[in-house]
Amino acid sequence: MAGKAERRFVRESISSNDIVIFSKSYCPYCKRAKSIFKQLNKTPHVIELDERDDGSDIQDALGQMFGKQTVPQVFINGKRLGGSDDTVEAYESGELAKLLGNNSGDDL
Repeated sequence: MAGKAERRFVRESISSNDIVIFSKSYCPYCKRAKSIFKQLNKTPHVIELDERDDGSDIQDALGQMFGKQTVPQVFINGKRLGGSDDTVEAYESGELAKLLGNNSGDDL
C-alpha cells in the first residue's frame, strides 16, 4: 500500500527531472516508450519498478495520484504524458518534440 513516502518520491522524481519514465525492465511497452527518447537523443530518468523493493508501492502511488497504475508512466516537464501509446502518438504527431523543445523545423 502506497504511503506518503512513495507519493513524495513520485512527486520529487517528476519535479526534479525533465523526462521521467516509471517502467518495468521486462515490459515491452516500457521498452517501446524508452526507445522513442533514444531516437530523439534524450536521456530520460527511468525508474525500473521491478528492480526496487518499494516498486509495487510506488506503482500504487502512481495509481492513487494519476488514476492509472499501468506502466510505463511518462512525464515531461512535470506533466503526465501518459503511457506507451500516448508517447508514440505524441512522437509521431510532433507534439513530443515540441514538449521537449526540439523544434528542428522539419515538417513530418
